[in-house]
Amino acid sequence: MKFSFSLLGAAAAVIMTPWTAQAADEVVNVYTQRHYDTDQKLYDQFTDATGIEVNVVKAKADELIQRLKAEGDRSEADVFMTVDVGRMNRASEADLLQSVESETLEKQVPGEYQGDENEWFGLTKRGRVIVYAKDRINPDELSTYEDLADPKWKDLIVVRSSTNSYNVALIASMIEAHGKEKTEEWIQGLVDNFARQPKGNDRDQMRAVAAGEADLAIVNTYYLGLLANGNEEDQEVAEKLAVFFPNQDGRGTHINLSAAAVTKAAPNKENAVKLIEFLTAAEAQQTLANANFEYPVNPEVEPAGIVQSWGEFEEDAEGLKTMGQHESEALKAADRAGWQ
Repeated sequence: MKFSFSLLGAAAAVIMTPWTAQAADEVVNVYTQRHYDTDQKLYDQFTDATGIEVNVVKAKADELIQRLKAEGDRSEADVFMTVDVGRMNRASEADLLQSVESETLEKQVPGEYQGDENEWFGLTKRGRVIVYAKDRINPDELSTYEDLADPKWKDLIVVRSSTNSYNVALIASMIEAHGKEKTEEWIQGLVDNFARQPKGNDRDQMRAVAAGEADLAIVNTYYLGLLANGNEEDQEVAEKLAVFFPNQDGRGTHINLSAAAVTKAAPNKENAVKLIEFLTAAEAQQTLANANFEYPVNPEVEPAGIVQSWGEFEEDAEGLKTMGQHESEALKAADRAGWQ
């Protein structure tokens, strides 16, 4: 049996699953924040290759962390996946994960995309970039995240809510680089340059730029790939836009990872390690790259063609290790500065 359902809140943490009805050596139980059809196809391929059934619970990362805490040693979850390293670091600090020794993972996942204690491993990368209107913006005018607070961009920028995990991580990286006071000043300048109040997801920001409501949007790279390979209307949106990688003369462009970890209480640890090894192997990484337009972490795998067309960039990989440390301050700073 395979299960895929969303948790409705903290109360769901005590819901029991029927996984115990299956033989422990034939299953791997996954708690995941990822919600992509491609993932299920890969789980099916893993089952075909190994005979190990993959049971899936989908929910927001914070809900899954609370569930793992509530279940404790009784948890039947083997693998925990997020789309944000900050949440993964938080799970690590809560002692919900365990270190893994795997020569295969060491080969397939570079050290900068692993937890300090080998307690999590990156699956895919995303850059948080500036997307601009090709017919209205000269990319030579663009430079850094910090520059987006300059009054020259007044009424020209769109971005989603500050409470979204992608923006929380970006703000936290600014706090790491500049401290809380200067980051709050930056947010105030950024808010002053908003073309409208934040609403919608990253694709909605790019649609707004294409429609002339703004000239710049702060988005994750893979959303542009999805637009460019979507329906005819979305393809027309993507054709009007281009990617700029900020901070190339400094710390690099902010990146985040989807990541996977073996839970501390995993009853099927060996199967959990096999699944993560499978997902970071070249074939699965190529599937993720081509279907979701995420950057692969496996150095042997090239990004999808459209992603390659945006060019190479210096990334702020160091920021992955501290991601999650400043989340609370990031939310408070955004609230005080009026970034809804």
